[in-house]
Amino acid sequence: MKNIAIIPARGGSKRLPNKNIKSFFGKKILERTFLITKKSRLFHKIVLSTEDNKIKKIGKKIGFDVIWSRPKKLSNDKTKTIDVIKDFVKKNNLSPLDNICCIYPCNPFLDIRDLKKCLKILKSNKENFIFPITNYTHPIQRSFTLKLKNKVKFDYPKNVNKNTQLFKKRYHDAGQFYWGKSKEWKKKKSIQDNGIGHIIPLYRAVDIDDHDDWIKAKYLFLGKKKLDKSVLQ
Repeated sequence: MKNIAIIPARGGSKRLPNKNIKSFFGKKILERTFLITKKSRLFHKIVLSTEDNKIKKIGKKIGFDVIWSRPKKLSNDKTKTIDVIKDFVKKNNLSPLDNICCIYPCNPFLDIRDLKKCLKILKSNKENFIFPITNYTHPIQRSFTLKLKNKVKFDYPKNVNKNTQLFKKRYHDAGQFYWGKSKEWKKKKSIQDNGIGHIIPLYRAVDIDDHDDWIKAKYLFLGKKKLDKSVLQ
């Protein structure tokens, strides 16, 4: 039984072009994720899955164990993460009990402790996917949409005058990684459905999809560095 990390990094990001290889405080963000993954010492192999030749060259330079050429049909905006991992698992004759961890490339707040805790959970929940989750900053029961000229329309009118503390916490995928058995990656159609969530704090959860996310990540990263330094003093 092996632990294998697969980092999917396609080249066609539209909301934030080339986000997987953008420089993040002196290192390409893909490299930062690779270094944290390697430092964990959890994995027998760290795989880069991409269709992009430029990312392949960068991946080789960074030091990935395997550069997996992803099919073009699995490299568009509508491609599901689970299908990308299935592609590698099915074509590489892995043991059904191998532990596969899909780790997103734009992941400056990836924490080795979370990787280890989720792997431990996986060992006793072999038929589930395990992944980090975090709570919404504001109750989604008080959400609203915008109509013409930015007029507000509440999605749940009955909740308009209710205090926020009355609502139960709701959670969402933190967008960092997913642990699962090889056999589960092969047969399941969804990662999150019936998965097991590992709660992480908001300050360690930034799912980078667009420019605003990128700037937010930079602010939090700088703040974390200052906080870590002050704690050590």
